Amino acid sequence: MTEKICLNCGRNSNEIPLLALEYRGETYHLCPQCLPVMIHKPHNLAGKLPGAENFAPANHEH
Repeated sequence: MTEKICLNCGRNSNEIPLLALEYRGETYHLCPQCLPVMIHKPHNLAGKLPGAENFAPANHEH
């Protein structure tokens, strides 16, 4: 079994809870503390998550 680690900070499930993400048929893991990066600064995940450099940050205007 492959160790599950946060794709942003590298901590594992023994250190912090991890959320599973399905993307392009693959499973990735992200900890709750790094979830805001996915939402607000997804380009920071470039090189860690395929295509992240093309993600647009969340639009908070209603």
